[in-house]
Amino acid sequence: MRDWVQSEWERLGGLALVLLPFTLLFAAATWLRRALYAIRLLPRWRAPVPVVVVGNINVGGTGKTPLTLAILDVLQAKGFTPGAIARGYGRVPPRENDPNGVVRVYPDLATPELFGDEPVLIARRSRVPVYISPDRPAAARALISAHPEVDVLVSDDGLQHYALDRDVELAVVDGERRFGNGLLLPSGPLREPVSRLRRVDAVVMNGGSAETRWNERQFAMRLGAERFSSLTSNQEVAPAEFALMARGRQVVAVAGIGNPRRFFEHLRALGVAARAIVFPDHHHYQASELRLPGAEIVVMTEKDAVKCAAFADARMWYLRVEAQLPREFEDFLLARIAQARARPDGPEAP
Repeated sequence: MRDWVQSEWERLGGLALVLLPFTLLFAAATWLRRALYAIRLLPRWRAPVPVVVVGNINVGGTGKTPLTLAILDVLQAKGFTPGAIARGYGRVPPRENDPNGVVRVYPDLATPELFGDEPVLIARRSRVPVYISPDRPAAARALISAHPEVDVLVSDDGLQHYALDRDVELAVVDGERRFGNGLLLPSGPLREPVSRLRRVDAVVMNGGSAETRWNERQFAMRLGAERFSSLTSNQEVAPAEFALMARGRQVVAVAGIGNPRRFFEHLRALGVAARAIVFPDHHHYQASELRLPGAEIVVMTEKDAVKCAAFADARMWYLRVEAQLPREFEDFLLARIAQARARPDGPEAP
């Protein structure tokens, strides 16, 4: 069913027409909600530190988490003390005595089943404070209260969570899939219209061709610096060495991400021939699903790996990648943060 719906979202077919009345209602509700926040009839909370929101207008993955990690790396390298917030998609629902569901994600203790795969990955890779909650302002307040040393907040996803005021809005576009049939939910894959991209501070295009511009500030991003890491040891090898190791062996590639095809094509480009198995995005793996009789090597994404570490065996590897961005993006980001720090209600610049 999921695959069929996604295929329908790629074209103007019968499903889009049948659901069009609901799409018009969703469009009206989306416009009204954004307008109410814009005129402050719905409250927006402003953090005492600059807030960078990394999001998208699509349903599904576009590369937000690699960009979030890259931003955290840039900030740490420049002497900032950043923190990160996220929703924690797929996590266990909040307890009755914790209605906002605010939770700290400890990198060495948190499990994806309880905290969500992306927050756990961010916490482990960046080692910055990470707090999750469906209520973004609540997560931000809790983080700043517990970590007053944090001087920049980065929100992984949250472009549509207008209750949290932001200083920098970044929208990530999948350069290959783009926007499907261009319609809003449920007729298409969009949470907001493509015109929304004109109002963000910058568009970051993940792969694909950059001949189309949706914003005057548009940066190209690609995933690189690849290496393969074992789930059961500290072994890490370069792509060429891994491809040589996999040659002539039964290799299975699994992916439970928003755009699994990109991962499988990436493997092929690195010289790794594998049988591909697709799982739903944010899938919670069971050990039985990865027994895979006959498979001598099982390779997955890093986001999948955090969910398989508890039952991993020696066959399992993951591909670690990093977002590669132009220097102009770093200059733009730091300039915007400096502007935010200089605002009247913001902290003084050091």
